[in-house]
Amino acid sequence: MNGSTRTLDIAQAPCTGHGAQGRPKCEPAEREPAVWSNGRGNSGASVSMSRAPLLAICVVLAIFGPAAAATTLFTNARIHPVSSPAIENGQLLIDGDKIVAVGTDLAAQAGDAAVVDLQGQWLTPAFMTANTVMGLSEIETVRGSVDVAEIGAVNPNARAEVAINADSENWGVARANGVLYAHVVPQVGQGGVISGSSALVQLSGWTWEQMTVQAPVGTHLMWPSTRLPPWLPAPMRDEALKGSAAAREAIDRAFDDAAAYAAAKRAGTLEGVDARWEAMLAVLDGRQRLFVHAVDLKQIREAIDFAAERKLKITLVGAQDAWRLRDEIKAADIGVILHGPFGLPLRRHEAYDANYRNAAQLAQAGIRFAIASDGTTFAASLERNLAHAAGHAVGFGLTFEQGLAAITLAPAQLLGVDDRLGSLEPGKLASFVVFNGDPLEVRSQLTAAYLNGEPVDLSSRHTRLRDKFQQKYE
Repeated sequence: MNGSTRTLDIAQAPCTGHGAQGRPKCEPAEREPAVWSNGRGNSGASVSMSRAPLLAICVVLAIFGPAAAATTLFTNARIHPVSSPAIENGQLLIDGDKIVAVGTDLAAQAGDAAVVDLQGQWLTPAFMTANTVMGLSEIETVRGSVDVAEIGAVNPNARAEVAINADSENWGVARANGVLYAHVVPQVGQGGVISGSSALVQLSGWTWEQMTVQAPVGTHLMWPSTRLPPWLPAPMRDEALKGSAAAREAIDRAFDDAAAYAAAKRAGTLEGVDARWEAMLAVLDGRQRLFVHAVDLKQIREAIDFAAERKLKITLVGAQDAWRLRDEIKAADIGVILHGPFGLPLRRHEAYDANYRNAAQLAQAGIRFAIASDGTTFAASLERNLAHAAGHAVGFGLTFEQGLAAITLAPAQLLGVDDRLGSLEPGKLASFVVFNGDPLEVRSQLTAAYLNGEPVDLSSRHTRLRDKFQQKYE
């Protein structure tokens, strides 16, 4: 590179003044720009981008940022590896798609690596949403864009990854706030109980094959609920309870049939192959985890008893009442993927902050947990709020480190990919994000993101609409 330097400011200043229709008007930061160099001096031409709009900065990062094949040293950052204490004025060295080292003085290891000065910004692992239908649902009210469930009550052979829409607009919206990985979970139709297997995907790629990081991750069981609103008319209540009882019977029947199929296969007496029960074999022998979606007290207790009776490895999903069964969950060594804290308490007599304090109470009990959305089609377009959900939990008892872990290392551990993702450690994938402030704080802005060592385009439908109407009204 002959000592040339490329200068970029990847920060955005706070919003000041007012634009069209009373909205805040944001101006680019007035500060010394971050510096990209090859580590061999700063002579030569430089280009100052300190007043470029955020979208232009993202495009420049995508085009001119260090490629995956290059060794790059990120310096002067507040680094949160998650698996170890934070590092002030830290450095991160990557080579291709892997992390080489994390520390305070990596100059000797870096050699002639390109250098990126982050000017004190926060650098953390990429965020991972652990329960979503992104890619399976585009516009909730347009039925043709929603493909979250198969027909029938028992579909363990259904695979989420093959149904993913790689061109979904939701990917870009989530990426723009640091979410680079998603655990895509199939759902069930009315009366359904086993939805199929989930997949962990990265939020960038031309096809579902390119996006898939691991599949299957686990099989998903939707535990039936008998919790009904008190105002429900008696006939409707009776029908709902009958439906719940039928679903419970369907669960037992499915697992009994799968166990019988496994026994016949071991004995060599099978006359054919049933794709449904073939998909259940890994769950029955413990090679694959069963994710049980259970929200209220009765559901959770029944799920724990069911797992103990059939000797299954389970992870609870939802678990709004998990704080009520902390001892039982801890004793069974069950991990929990919590729904975000934004819903109302389940009971009118509960405190307003019952959901907000749920994560902190699990942490105090020593339970492994992650924070995610409720996995509905409505939530698919709101996954960008993942960090804010963790931030609210921090405001109600979690430490910052626990909150950050709940959307990085904890989901990676619960999904079985912590050997590659979730923390900043040598040998792991170089997937990380850079914020101009506390990443769990709603006012902080994502200034750069890297997926497998490559800079990520942070533009989205939202930024395109913003630019369109700013141009129209300014």
